[in-house]
Amino acid sequence: MRRRAAAGPKLDLEMTEQMAIEVKQLDRVVIRFAGDSGDGMQLTGDRFTAETASFGNDLSTLPNFPAEIRAPAGTLPGVSSFQLHFADHDILTPGDAPDVLIAMNPAALKANLPDVPRGATLIVDTADFTARNLKRIGYDENPLETGALEAYHVVALNLTGMTVESVKEFGLSRKDASRAKNMYALGLVSWLFQRPIESTIAFLETKFAGKPDIRDANIAAFRAGFNFGETAEEFAVRYEVKPAQMATGTYRNISGNLALAYGLVAGAQRAGLPLVLGAYPITPASDVLHELSKLKRFDVTTIQAEDEIAGVGAALGASFAGALGVTTSSGPGISLKSETIGLGVMLELPLVVCDIQRAGPSTGMPTKTEQADLLQVMFGRNGEAPLPVLAAQSPADCFAIAVEATRIAVTYRTPVIVLSDGYLANGSEPWQIPRIEDLVTIDPNFTTEPNATADDGTPKYLPYLRDPETLARAWAIPGTAGLDHRIGGLEKEDKTGNISYDPANHDLMVRTRQAKVDGIARSIDPLVVDDPDGDAKVLVLGWGSTYGPIGAGVRRVRKVGGKVAQAHLRHLNPFPANLGEVLKSYDKVLVPEMNLGQLAMLLRAKYLVDVVSYAQVRGMPLGAAELAEVIGNLVEETAGIDDDARHLGLDAANLKHGEQLHQSEGAR
Repeated sequence: MRRRAAAGPKLDLEMTEQMAIEVKQLDRVVIRFAGDSGDGMQLTGDRFTAETASFGNDLSTLPNFPAEIRAPAGTLPGVSSFQLHFADHDILTPGDAPDVLIAMNPAALKANLPDVPRGATLIVDTADFTARNLKRIGYDENPLETGALEAYHVVALNLTGMTVESVKEFGLSRKDASRAKNMYALGLVSWLFQRPIESTIAFLETKFAGKPDIRDANIAAFRAGFNFGETAEEFAVRYEVKPAQMATGTYRNISGNLALAYGLVAGAQRAGLPLVLGAYPITPASDVLHELSKLKRFDVTTIQAEDEIAGVGAALGASFAGALGVTTSSGPGISLKSETIGLGVMLELPLVVCDIQRAGPSTGMPTKTEQADLLQVMFGRNGEAPLPVLAAQSPADCFAIAVEATRIAVTYRTPVIVLSDGYLANGSEPWQIPRIEDLVTIDPNFTTEPNATADDGTPKYLPYLRDPETLARAWAIPGTAGLDHRIGGLEKEDKTGNISYDPANHDLMVRTRQAKVDGIARSIDPLVVDDPDGDAKVLVLGWGSTYGPIGAGVRRVRKVGGKVAQAHLRHLNPFPANLGEVLKSYDKVLVPEMNLGQLAMLLRAKYLVDVVSYAQVRGMPLGAAELAEVIGNLVEETAGIDDDARHLGLDAANLKHGEQLHQSEGAR
């Protein structure tokens, strides 16, 4: 007899006697793989995600890395995890809590157990549950034996031992053989959820092609795990999550950093410009450099500079030479780049600056996510140095936001900041690959001949002669005959670009640069509000990676009868032209952020609207359940606390723990 879970598990692995394996339908599942940073949890999660994507489920992932490069094995700081939420309908987040936790050692169990709801399934590798290992993480007794886990359905298996046994024919040392335990676990979970396994076998054959013994051992371990599920008495049920209904098109699973790299290349191609990336490696932005370095065939040049300042200097120099200059970093690097970004504002040249935000200040928590660079990128330069700021809302949206940033940078001759964060950068979701002809065409509109006439009638070039609609200055490639002009950080004279200390000219140029950025609002779409009945009194407004949690939280509130509107900002400077009107159309505006209320501060200052800030800075994405509770309380408060409002059922228990809601985030 297996233990019965205490609170009605969503994944009931209980069996009373051996019987034919039942297949149970589920609409969604959240799985988390956890172990030491050397246990291959990220690879395991990536492969399970690839299997799930090929099956056709909608999905969202949350890799969670330790900050230490080589934390001691078996310790809490060294735990690495990968969470995957997959469903037969559209979903928006990686899930608040795992339905299944695969824990490869005691530290992984202890670090992740607080996130696991009662009734969930724990698949635990017992190999390292020794007295010594338990004591080092604060366990006086083995929790697998004390009854401390009675609230969960526990499947305790010696995965390491079974792995070693399954690969003994390859003659590996026990240490090398045990490294395949992640593949054994992956095979078992792939069997449990009926995932296609061909792609993982092909991946292993390619990855370890030069090491036949390692290749064959990993494949054998993977198959052994899969076969164990088929034959063992621990499992009487397998689970099926049907493919999601999605718009017709070609899809692939993509991470935010990969999408950003592809978007930068697409933008440069649509502008007909070579792309030059100047960057210094920094977590979590380094993958953009890595990916772009593979794309030389698209006229991409990557420069791994000696420091952040050199990286942005190379990118700005490339823009002066007629390329699309790009630089990538995170908050600490953006601080170092600020002087050169200000130079880009003065020179009025295209420059795309990608800030993949992480928890700060200083070096902070390098592998944890945050949204706290908004005020930095808006104002973190000396003098009046305005520039456009855009923010991606999901991993796939990083592609579109990169193309949009390129359009603005090239069209308006200005540096542009693109905000992503660690959650988006490392997370992934299905991406519908766009058709090239559907992407915007970007015209660099180089000046190729003199654009003015001198007093004596001879042609001349005025580098700061502006387009009357965009206020963008002329852009000439150095060396073009007759288009000599001056560059530098000193204030420019209007039209001529000569150095000028004239007070009136300085005032004119400062106001013109600001007007150019403000004018970008005319080229962006109005803010779209999702308000199904048109009579909501509460608007939830987000930016960046809060898009998914806000959307999931709003769905939960609507599910129990609450009326709430939502909108999301992708353009943060300038704001959409209709934002002020939208804000004043609602009694209450809630702004959830992973900072201490930076967007809320900007909205209050610009529009004089007393928005309600909900701020969390924990290094993790906001949870849909917690947001649903906050939103529900605000809806109820705004409606008036009376019997009618109470009948909406907007109480914390319904929003946070309601079974139907927890299982169907996607229900509208």
